[in-house]
Amino acid sequence: MKAVTIKELKEELSECTPKDLRDLCLHLARFKKENKELITYLLFDSSSEALYIEGVKKELDEQFEQINRNSYRYIKKSFSKILRVIRKYSRYSQKKETEVELLLFFCKKLKNFSPSIHKNTGLQNFYEKQLAAIRKKASQLHEDLQYDYNVELERLSK
Repeated sequence: MKAVTIKELKEELSECTPKDLRDLCLHLARFKKENKELITYLLFDSSSEALYIEGVKKELDEQFEQINRNSYRYIKKSFSKILRVIRKYSRYSQKKETEVELLLFFCKKLKNFSPSIHKNTGLQNFYEKQLAAIRKKASQLHEDLQYDYNVELERLSK
């Protein structure tokens, strides 16, 4: 089955009644977990981005506590998994500030992680790559935010 274009979807949705739209949304929510999470964000969390970020940070904290610290290989796999979660939640928000905030939080957790990531070249490179990604994303923001995020980046780079 071939998917139609966004334009065609817009036209079709504009002809739907509110009840039909609600039924479509509920059907989407039942179909896939990510759809349900996105609808939850749009209905409940999008009005307060700061609370959304705090909720995601709590979830990330829990994931950091569950990391298997027996080998650097397991640690890197866990870091990659956490990074995928951050990208997913950033996609829901579609705000660069949210993505930068979550990535900064991630890098702070990496820097303070035990065993130290600085003892493993792969993890050190992973950390540096995240800092570079934050710099790139922060450069697209307002000047005041850029300054604030660059100050944080300097602290993390030391």
